[in-house]
Amino acid sequence: MRDFPSCFGENGVQVADASCSSVGSSKISQNSVTSIYKCKLIAKTCLISIVWGKNLMGQCLSVEIGDVSNNSICKVDVRSSLFSKKKGSKFFEVNSGRIEVFWDLSLAKFGSGLEPLEGYYVAVVCKGEMVLVIGDMRKEAFHKTGAKFSLSGATFISKREHIYGKRVFGTKAQFCDNGQIHDLRIECDTNLSDDPCLLVRVDAKTVMQIKHLKWKFRGNHTILVDGLPVEVFWDVHNWFFGQSLGNAVFMFQTSFICGEVVD
Repeated sequence: MRDFPSCFGENGVQVADASCSSVGSSKISQNSVTSIYKCKLIAKTCLISIVWGKNLMGQCLSVEIGDVSNNSICKVDVRSSLFSKKKGSKFFEVNSGRIEVFWDLSLAKFGSGLEPLEGYYVAVVCKGEMVLVIGDMRKEAFHKTGAKFSLSGATFISKREHIYGKRVFGTKAQFCDNGQIHDLRIECDTNLSDDPCLLVRVDAKTVMQIKHLKWKFRGNHTILVDGLPVEVFWDVHNWFFGQSLGNAVFMFQTSFICGEVVD
């Protein structure tokens, strides 16, 4: 099985290692999807990391809040093969402020991916204001928490995925906060060809093809998505010259914010 970590981010999001670990965590040894949001909590810039995972024990959800130095402030883990604790909440007292995490997965429907398709919400509330809510049950989240809408809510920063697979990796990617969601597909077969190539498709359209991959195992290339530039970085060195189960890293980095190019 090949190891397919990948990252999708905006404006200088860095990949520290091939595991694409979440805030304050070590390398992830399971299939996982991590979405990271930036926000202000108790007069402090923080990162909210929401991780959906799956391993031999089943599915799991983790919500972690940390500072920009990767120091964990608080964390909630929901781990169960059937999400037996399908709804709940947990609160933390931090610097004389109250942070609350709510979740409801009782109606959640999952497809082939790790994230729910519908019927769920995960919410973070601070001092009675809704800092972050994800999922399609926003109305239910506000009703349950009693929180007020926050004008300075969380901003989507990046999405990271760590997948064990073979020659094809597919996911959905949002390259801008509140932007269009695209189908993204990475194809690479290093076993059946003497001269393997790397293909990247967006919405079934081939946007990048790298031939002679054994000689070009690291690199970057600019593609256009919705008419705007997205830089693609890849490192597949370990697939050819590492262990038999070597990993690879792919990063998609934008240089714009909601359609405005950043100089």
